[in-house]
Amino acid sequence: MNEPAVPTGEGGLVRLRLDLTYDGTDFSGWARQPDRRTVQGVLEDALAKQPPGASAVTPVVVAGRTDAGVHATGQVVHVDVTRFAGETRVGRIPVDADGIADLKRARYRLNRVLPADVRVVAMERAPAGFDARFSAAKRHYRYQVSDAPWGVSPLRRRDTLAWNRPLSVEAMNQAASRLVGLHDFAAFCKQREGATTVRELLGLRWERVDEHEVHLNVSADAFCHSMVRSLVGALLFVGDGRRDAEWPAELLESRVRSSTVAPPHGLTLVRVDYPPDDELARRAEHTRNVRTVESSTGQTAP
Repeated sequence: MNEPAVPTGEGGLVRLRLDLTYDGTDFSGWARQPDRRTVQGVLEDALAKQPPGASAVTPVVVAGRTDAGVHATGQVVHVDVTRFAGETRVGRIPVDADGIADLKRARYRLNRVLPADVRVVAMERAPAGFDARFSAAKRHYRYQVSDAPWGVSPLRRRDTLAWNRPLSVEAMNQAASRLVGLHDFAAFCKQREGATTVRELLGLRWERVDEHEVHLNVSADAFCHSMVRSLVGALLFVGDGRRDAEWPAELLESRVRSSTVAPPHGLTLVRVDYPPDDELARRAEHTRNVRTVESSTGQTAP
């Protein structure tokens, strides 16, 4: 299912890249679940009703699964669709010589079917070798916190955490600097059987964007389950003075799961980075091999 489609010959499949933004408040996370409203579920249902120029082969593949309540402004998925040979239209959508629909028109029709809390902001034919999940090189998240004494603006309550103590950005960054790099983040991850908790944290830094609002920007090639929210929870306890700057590093060293997990609604997936087109397939192959080793041995590949 994750192998890139090769659009050759009569019919066949074409891989499309879709860039999404969504408000995660009313979703039970990304992944389709029985009797639950999920982002994957509503997207696949919309594709089935108004496929982008052809019949979609589902499920779609996502760059990074988000938990219940987590938002995205830069989520990426791919979907394989059927080529139409010898056709000029699919419904009212024009089809070009390669059997691909007018993707701007298809995006418009898809957004008409999707609920208002999910939007497809871009739709394009994916380069050869592209895999939304395995080709990704970096994933970037932002966590937003208000330390205003009155809480958070009613208009921002869905994407910003209200913290009722003043926060020191300097103290939080001092603590964060000790966590950057390649570590076993078992203390900050909800562990899954057969999966490693070793990750390379590429960036972890707080900034004060106005008098009462602070943001954490965090980047890595991949994250384990609940890792970002656990890091946020520990750093906020440093920021308000209840813990010293050494405490998160001590947790990291202990590898004992911490219970200081920040709520999901302050977290947003803001961007996914991919290598140049000629490196996509190689990146996907490498990442897929690493993930296979992780799932079978619980360790990272050399």
